[in-house]
Amino acid sequence: MRKKGKREWGPEGMGPPNGLSMVPWLLMGMGAVSHLIQGKSSNPLITGLGLLAFNSLYIAVVFRAFDRRKRESATTWWLLAAMAAITLGLGIAYGGPYLLYFPLLGLAAGSVTRGRRLPQVVFPLCVTAAVVAGIRDGWGAINVAYGTFISAMVTAAILALSETVRELRATRQELARTAVEKERLRFSRDLHDLLGHTLSVIVVKSEAARRLAPRDIDAALAQVADIESVGRQALTEIREAVTGYREGSLATELDRARDALSSAGIEPVVRQSGPPLESATEALLSWVVRESVTNALRHSGATRCTIDVGGAPDRVRLTVTDNGHGASAGSAGSGLKGLRERLATAGGTLDSGPAPRGGFRITAELPVEPQASREAVQPC
Repeated sequence: MRKKGKREWGPEGMGPPNGLSMVPWLLMGMGAVSHLIQGKSSNPLITGLGLLAFNSLYIAVVFRAFDRRKRESATTWWLLAAMAAITLGLGIAYGGPYLLYFPLLGLAAGSVTRGRRLPQVVFPLCVTAAVVAGIRDGWGAINVAYGTFISAMVTAAILALSETVRELRATRQELARTAVEKERLRFSRDLHDLLGHTLSVIVVKSEAARRLAPRDIDAALAQVADIESVGRQALTEIREAVTGYREGSLATELDRARDALSSAGIEPVVRQSGPPLESATEALLSWVVRESVTNALRHSGATRCTIDVGGAPDRVRLTVTDNGHGASAGSAGSGLKGLRERLATAGGTLDSGPAPRGGFRITAELPVEPQASREAVQPC
């Protein structure tokens, strides 16, 4: 467990490089500073101003390199060009320790250059460093050119890798946030469907119990017992939905639909055909049955509701039709919208709207895995 107040080291705890990490490399120019202090320069005032200008420009460039907007601006490139001019002038005039400013220029160039532009900047810089060093230092030009090349390329590679790591971390955080949002959406849909249906059934059965109580107390008590059973079942389903393990059974949901419709005085007609379905497909169709029956109980004013499960070998179709007053195609609430999104994720579709002969109809279709492929993956 990480202790509060202590920094965690390693790939996750180390901060990204910044402008401060580039400043210590200026110590490479201490030889030129020592040369100036010892009075070996023929024009100490101009040389001192040149060194001061180079160091100031170097600090400005490397700090701007870690801000993408500033790094790509024209000002940064003008500053880099000024550094190149000063380095070229000092190298040609004095040689010796002043040639080490070419690798420093390579560091600055590598910090601001990315992609295809990198070779276009680095190679001319290395050639220039080699020519100037060759004139002033003979065979030592190889070391100067090599140092310039390595400084620029390694700096550019490290900083590009650092930016990639930061982008990957940002992407990972975004994916985690998206996963949390999707889980919240799934949870809200489940609760909407569970509570909406359950409360509708409780209201219908409570009304039935109130109507039956004056003339048939036993039938009214039976409705009250059903309310208790529905409430207990709803508690179980909510717990399962919270833990993410709920998989609806289509047969169980159809039985509940029959009971709820009958209690509301709506004649249920249920027809089911075709081969057994996978649990994931049954779970999705169960949600459709639950939401469709809930809508019929709440809004339809129907006297008959037909639930038909069937379809082709490669697709299963569920149709729920009532003979109520109907609704417009665009009046679907959040429940149907959530079901439509959920079925679309599984490769299915959900259509809702007025039925041809009046009333309201909801049609859901889902792909079915071929029986042969299911048998092929089963262990012997």
